[in-house]
Amino acid sequence: MKALFNTIINIWKIEDLRNRIITTLGFVLIYRLGSFVTLPGIDPSQLQLLENQTSDGLLGLLNLFTGGAFSQASIMALGIMPYISASIVIQLLGVAVPYIQKLQREGESGRNKINQITRYLTILITGIQGPGYIANLQATLPETAFLLSPSTFWSSSIIILVTGTLFAMWLGEKITDRGIGNGISLLIMIGIIAALPQAFAFEFVTKINSSGGGLVMLVIELVLILLVILLCILLVQGTRRIPIAYPRQMMGQRYAGARQYIPLKINAAGVMPIIFAQAIMFIPITFAGFSTSSAASGFVQEFSDFSGFWYNFVFAILVIVFTYFYTAITVNPDQMANDMKRSGATIYNLKPGKQTAKFLNETMTRIVLPGSFFLAFVAILPAFAMQAGVNPQFAQFYGGTSLLIMVGVVLDTVQQINAHLLNRHYDGLMKQGRRVRSGM
Repeated sequence: MKALFNTIINIWKIEDLRNRIITTLGFVLIYRLGSFVTLPGIDPSQLQLLENQTSDGLLGLLNLFTGGAFSQASIMALGIMPYISASIVIQLLGVAVPYIQKLQREGESGRNKINQITRYLTILITGIQGPGYIANLQATLPETAFLLSPSTFWSSSIIILVTGTLFAMWLGEKITDRGIGNGISLLIMIGIIAALPQAFAFEFVTKINSSGGGLVMLVIELVLILLVILLCILLVQGTRRIPIAYPRQMMGQRYAGARQYIPLKINAAGVMPIIFAQAIMFIPITFAGFSTSSAASGFVQEFSDFSGFWYNFVFAILVIVFTYFYTAITVNPDQMANDMKRSGATIYNLKPGKQTAKFLNETMTRIVLPGSFFLAFVAILPAFAMQAGVNPQFAQFYGGTSLLIMVGVVLDTVQQINAHLLNRHYDGLMKQGRRVRSGM
């Protein structure tokens, strides 16, 4: 505990790190305040039906990612999700569109152009989702909840929703530039964490009022969540280390004979396969919702049930498929082999070039298989929690996108704080981050 307090004091001593943390907290506070500002022309006291609609199911998941802004008809009701959708589309286009591939190879200038394209696409996606959100408001809320004429409300709300998403995107980029951590991911995590106290309070009251050892069951649930968090950390940080060798004249006298490794991540795709899979799950349900046939209604009902067999079965299959897909577009064994060849590094008993690339490709394929099944298992854990009697809101924190995003963002932020501390010869937040002082 004393070491933790000393680390906090050391963080405060570093002016640049202190300013970055304060800037991050300020931007996050602005984002959270914006989620409570209701769209002009809506009576905030008549949003109960919208809150009921977003208590569970797919809309409940979307409301979780926006920190409750969706259910409050906020000016940031769509949150940062249109930007995430635009980023996914650009990544997919990078596989098939030569122009995007060319930009990806141009370094910093190419990334700036891709970011600009992503922003324009964000405006387009928000312009499409905005009218859908407003139509859902008019179909859900009573007529007395709307205080403006339909034409005025539609035009003003679309402009405000687009502006709100762009403002959230701007906040995320500013956090990345001037704050600490990845701004976009941090805003999503803050929205998820905002729903945790209410979900836990509801689960606590439910267990207290239930008979048959409610408090004991609550303790067991918390222990299980801690175990799942440990699994997520393993999934995020787990690696397979491949030993490599450098010529002694390149390593220098001090490091001669030291073993070097290439860390191949068990889950190089991160949380993106789950996000891809959930985006795909939205599409058929959305189109089926426009049909009035009984078959379409049954399809919608079956695939809107988070705890149902078919939803989770299809969801798990999609997660596995997209894990392979996303790993294939982000990890290039040929490029890794070429980089090793240029730096003079070799994998033991393998020739540089094609033989090394083949070995790396085969190794990644073997690693991705258990990693994809592990990721799919974590993705559907909330369904098992709901089947065990946990309320749907609290069950979202047993795995899935919510917990993986939280674990990934926290670890990334801690690593960045560690980097600032270690650069100034302070101990980091994690034991493995301790720096060896010069002269030892």
